[in-house]
Amino acid sequence: MERPAWVGPDIDLSRPSPARVYDVHLGGAHNFQVDREAAERIVEVMPGLPRILRANRAFLRRAVRYLVDQGVTQFLDLGSGIPTAGNVHEVAWSADPDCRIVYVDVDPVAVAHSRAILSEHDNATAVQGDLRRPQDVLTHPETLRTLDFTKPIGVLMFAVLHFVPDEDDPVGIIREYLDAVVPGSYLALSHASLEGEADRAEEATEQFRNRVTDFSMRTRAEITDLLAGVDLVEPGVVYLTEWRPEPGDEDPDPKQMSTFAAVGRKNG
Repeated sequence: MERPAWVGPDIDLSRPSPARVYDVHLGGAHNFQVDREAAERIVEVMPGLPRILRANRAFLRRAVRYLVDQGVTQFLDLGSGIPTAGNVHEVAWSADPDCRIVYVDVDPVAVAHSRAILSEHDNATAVQGDLRRPQDVLTHPETLRTLDFTKPIGVLMFAVLHFVPDEDDPVGIIREYLDAVVPGSYLALSHASLEGEADRAEEATEQFRNRVTDFSMRTRAEITDLLAGVDLVEPGVVYLTEWRPEPGDEDPDPKQMSTFAAVGRKNG
């Protein structure tokens, strides 16, 4: 297949990636046939998935605006994926143009495209890195250039921790990031769950594992445990559309989201 100019020679176009499959579901253009085929198969067994992912993007927008309202002007977006309309930098800059953002993703396509979008901006950057290696991310030269760790930072983990299996110690990973930021910083996350009523979620999960990458659904209690290092912001750990919904974000049946959302503040 023809290789787009923004795709480096080291990128394997024969295998789907989580970032590009997510891009397909959001209606983006930065994906390949292999990603579209994987996305199509997953949607066949879980037709409501694109709606869930759009709700997740709406939660991202609400959470980022909330953090800016609390005085947070720095963001570390872990597992950021491919930037599409309404991503962190657009939301944050619409409230405060001085906000600083570091996007982190393991997918070279996501990083390459992020860098292309952000090439003319000094206060945002993209780092290729594995969020499961916090010290590599936190000590990366671009991270240190962009973020001031003496001031509060919003640590963002939107729809990414379900790609981290228990054996990789997600609680320990989060603790390392929280240990690196000062009190007054925040953690915002969303996480897929088998709790709820999304049709055929288990079958869709198996399709994702078989076609894309590992996928670890967790219960509401397990997701709450991931937030042990922060004080939860009201309304706590709730379905996506229940976290401070704005007009147009509401859903008549939040349980169909089968994804929980939460924001918490580090106070000590």
